[in-house]
Amino acid sequence: MPVTPTYPGLYIEELPSSSHTITPAPTSITAFVGYTHPFKGLCAAEKRWGQAIQIFNFVDYERWFGGLYQPTGDIDANVANAVYQFFLNGGTNAYVVALKPRWVIQASPATTPTRQDLDPGSIDLSQIAFTAKELTSGTDPMSITIRNVNGDTADILISFETTLELYRGVKVATGASTDKNLIQTKLKSSSLVSVSPAGGAGWPATFTQGTASIGDLTVPTNAHGTFLAKDFTDAFDTDTSLDKVDIFNLLVVPGVTDNAVMSKALEFCRDNRAFFIMDPATNWSADDTFSPMTKVEDGIATVPNAYPNGALYFPYLKTQDPLTGDIVEQPPSGFVAGIYARTDTNRGVWKAPAGLETSILNTTGVVDSGRMTDMRQGTVNDKGVNVLRSFPGSGTVVWGARTVGSNPALRQWRYVPVRRTALFIENTLMRNLGWVVFEPNDEPLWTAIRVSVEGFMLSLFRQSAFEGRTPSQAFRVLCDNTTTTDQDVAGGIVNVVVAFRPLKPAEFVIIKISQLAGQVQ
Repeated sequence: MPVTPTYPGLYIEELPSSSHTITPAPTSITAFVGYTHPFKGLCAAEKRWGQAIQIFNFVDYERWFGGLYQPTGDIDANVANAVYQFFLNGGTNAYVVALKPRWVIQASPATTPTRQDLDPGSIDLSQIAFTAKELTSGTDPMSITIRNVNGDTADILISFETTLELYRGVKVATGASTDKNLIQTKLKSSSLVSVSPAGGAGWPATFTQGTASIGDLTVPTNAHGTFLAKDFTDAFDTDTSLDKVDIFNLLVVPGVTDNAVMSKALEFCRDNRAFFIMDPATNWSADDTFSPMTKVEDGIATVPNAYPNGALYFPYLKTQDPLTGDIVEQPPSGFVAGIYARTDTNRGVWKAPAGLETSILNTTGVVDSGRMTDMRQGTVNDKGVNVLRSFPGSGTVVWGARTVGSNPALRQWRYVPVRRTALFIENTLMRNLGWVVFEPNDEPLWTAIRVSVEGFMLSLFRQSAFEGRTPSQAFRVLCDNTTTTDQDVAGGIVNVVVAFRPLKPAEFVIIKISQLAGQVQ
């Protein structure tokens, strides 16, 4: 603050700095959108459907969304599996927008579909209603046993898949009681069932020994699965919970290939300076040998490509189900999002998330219908299909780094790292230049902006983020009277031009070999 001199001598005045340090924006915060467990987790209990909830590990996901579960009929588990693979492959920060799975009821194609909540399976045993918190089925039932009965005391055994819960010395009481062994108190912590008096008639006076199973969910008449495109497109509207998140960089909608959903998601990423990791359709194959499946080079023509903010990965991956130990097929987007995060951490967003160092963890390889040869990949590479391939000694890796589609107007953004580097710079400057607003629009401001932005770009140059041997070759920052005219100043506008030479991946490595003839020893 200004000094007021009152006596002869020296005075010190601390001047505010005109420099403003720019902090790099994050690059791999991933948003997952899709159906989660309908009955378990804080999200279901607190009815937080459609809200973007931040998580930092899979334990957070289990607490909020119930964790992994077996898909049942028309109810998928793609989001749970994708988040699991994301954290295993290097992801550290994510948002989940949980959509509530509900039956789509439609009597005929001409009628407007309505929705109906899933009815969890339940069974009455010993005049007690046991309601499942898991998605049960006839082939994957939940077993409940009441044994060691002694009047109003018994042991209760509940088993489902690999989970087993045993409650000893459980009591029932017809009147008010604070006994901690009461069934409604002791089973309150159960992750498998909730209990209540059967038929609302009150708790029984004594237990009756027996065993029962909870099987298939009740499917209502005229139900057509649980997927409805509107559930997803609504999540990508303006002013939704995800739209109001401070920043996210990657968007994953695992297993969804509906054109309306993908188009809206791609547009949403454009508006939020984010990048969409797309999945292929389940019926795409590498070649004609898997007829009547659709060849990937034909299927890619149906994928939206209006904006360069997305990349498609093919094919599905095989992995071991941690719940059953079986080998199952899962969409690749969750795995690949983890690879993006790992590459950003180890090398930087300007490095293509592809190559032999991008070994995909927790997979046994690509599905049989998706195995590619070099020549076959050559037919789809320029169409924007990034292939996952398995190589001896390297495992399964990402072997492509193209943005989606082949729109000639967007060729400057055809490489994933080029597009993501631009998004990174845009996000960083948007988050760090807020101090400029309402400052006097003149040369001192322009100089301060130039110094700040040049400092940031120089730090990226020193990390080998750009092409060029000198800073002047690698980037340029303009903010002066050539970019901001008197008319701009009168309108309250200051223009900053930031140009950079992006690093492009060495996609085609050509080795030329020739013989040296006639050499004299």
